[in-house]
Amino acid sequence: MAISRVDVTEAAKIIIDKLRREHGELMFHQSGGCCDGSSPMCFEKGDFRIGSSDVWLGQIHGCDFFMSEDQFEYWKHTHLTVDVTPGRGASFSLEIPLGIRFLIRSRLFEMEELEQLPPVHVGPVEAE
Repeated sequence: MAISRVDVTEAAKIIIDKLRREHGELMFHQSGGCCDGSSPMCFEKGDFRIGSSDVWLGQIHGCDFFMSEDQFEYWKHTHLTVDVTPGRGASFSLEIPLGIRFLIRSRLFEMEELEQLPPVHVGPVEAE
C-alpha cells in the first residue's frame, strides 16, 4: 500500500465541503513564504495557475494539492496534514472570510514510509 504525502483532518474536510458548495471544485497550493508564510491556500480549481515547476503531491478530500518544486525539495521527507484553526490569515485563500485559516501540521516520514512513497508529478495535472 502506497503512503500519501498529504492528508486532511476531519475539521478541514468540513470546511472544504462548505467551500465546495459555494465555489465548486477546489485546489490547494502550499504557499512558499508569501502572505501567510507557509500556509496551504485554497482556490477555486483553475484560479491559481500551476506552473511547470509545481509538484503535485496528491489529493486531499477530492482536491489537488501542489507546492513549488524548490519548496518540495525541503519538505520531501515530511508528511503534511491540512488542518484549520480560528483566526484570519493574510492570504487570498477562500476560507479567510469564514474567520478561520488552513494550516499545515507536519511530521517526518518513518524510513519504512519513505520506501513506499509514490513518485510525484511536476507540472499541471491533466484531467483524466
